[in-house]
Amino acid sequence: MTENTRASKEHVTRTAGGWPMLAALLAAGVGLTYVGRLALMSKNIWALLGWAIAAMVWFVLLFGFFTLQPNLAAVLILFGAYKGTASNSGFHWANPFYVKKKVSLRAHNLNGEKLKVNDLRGSPIEIAAVVVWRIIDTARAVFDVEDYQNFVHVQSEAALRHMAMSYPYDTFEGDTHSLRGSVDEVSAALKQQVQERVARAGVLIEETRISHLAYAAEIAGAMLQRQQAEAVVAARSRIVDGAVGMVEMALAKLEQHKIVSLDDERRAAMVSNLLVVLCAHEPARPIVNAGTLYT
Repeated sequence: MTENTRASKEHVTRTAGGWPMLAALLAAGVGLTYVGRLALMSKNIWALLGWAIAAMVWFVLLFGFFTLQPNLAAVLILFGAYKGTASNSGFHWANPFYVKKKVSLRAHNLNGEKLKVNDLRGSPIEIAAVVVWRIIDTARAVFDVEDYQNFVHVQSEAALRHMAMSYPYDTFEGDTHSLRGSVDEVSAALKQQVQERVARAGVLIEETRISHLAYAAEIAGAMLQRQQAEAVVAARSRIVDGAVGMVEMALAKLEQHKIVSLDDERRAAMVSNLLVVLCAHEPARPIVNAGTLYT
């Protein structure tokens, strides 16, 4: 791996306190003013030249002051070379020739746009995600990618597309996980994929969540009918299971208490009638038999 492609690594550097340095420069300014008056009175060219050089140095040193708020860091660069990162909040002074590139260490919230992709079955869906991220390595964020915010945005969309294509929209026969039914698993998978893609930028992914999920407009109506049909089938299946259990219990009770003795034909008729009553969409209208059971 060459020097140009080698990954950067953050190291913290110490800076001078801003207030002590300010007091020292103010005192030096007072001294320079007094010395300058003496140089002018003496009319010595070398004294005036020395005072001018000292005044220029004093003026340049004033550009070394900078402030940092909490969760804000400054990447220090000297003539293109990385010299370290200052991360303590407060008033600081450093080499005035340092380029001080400030980087926020606070949590960032990326609310992704709606993407139109195909799920595992090839059905077009609309999906969007919210990503919470923050910088943990300022050197990588500044030097290893061109624009770390845009990098996170693009890589998050790429990871979301890849994840959406790895799961079906909904759970059907033979499926274990789906985008709609396995929220926690899908969020964990998305977080892992985004983290792997943005690690080179010194970014930590704290949380990912699906913020929007729906079928694309062209198939939304058909898929809604399919969901409704499956819901009806599932409901009817449960009703039938319950009805069969109730019929079994009714026959068992009749035989246990010896209320009535039924042959196979009458037993089949009773089972049929009970199932009709229990599984019908509308309430049953019984017909009262005033005669005997066999008339």
